[in-house]
Amino acid sequence: MIKSHVNRMINLAVALKNAILDDIKDVKNANHAKLLERNDEKLELMNQISQAQQELNQQFAIDINNGIDINLFKDDIDLLEKHLRELYELNGKLASIVLPVKEMYRQIIDEISIQNGGRLFEVNA
Repeated sequence: MIKSHVNRMINLAVALKNAILDDIKDVKNANHAKLLERNDEKLELMNQISQAQQELNQQFAIDINNGIDINLFKDDIDLLEKHLRELYELNGKLASIVLPVKEMYRQIIDEISIQNGGRLFEVNA
C-alpha cells in the first residue's frame, strides 16, 4: 500500500512541476490568459498532494503497527523526496520571476495615480 501512495504523490508532484514549468514559459511569453486558466488546476493538484500525504502518513502508521519494516520503501520515499524538492525549487524560480513583474506593475500604477492626483484614471466629465 505504501508504494501505491508514494507513486500517487510522485505523479501529482510531476503534474504540478509541469504546470509550474508551463507557468514559467507563459510568464516569459506574457501569456497571462494561460496562467490564469492553470491556477485552478494547480490549486487542485496542491489539495490532492496534501490529501495524499495524509493518507501516506496514515498508511505508515498502520504498517508500523502491523510490524512491517518501512525501510523496505526507502528508495521510493527518497524518489518522492527528490520530486518534492524539485517542486519546491521550481516554485521558488517561478516566484523569483513573478514577484519582480508584480513590483514593476505596482510601480507603474503608483506613478500613473500620482500623475492623476491619486487616482488611477482621470475622468473628465
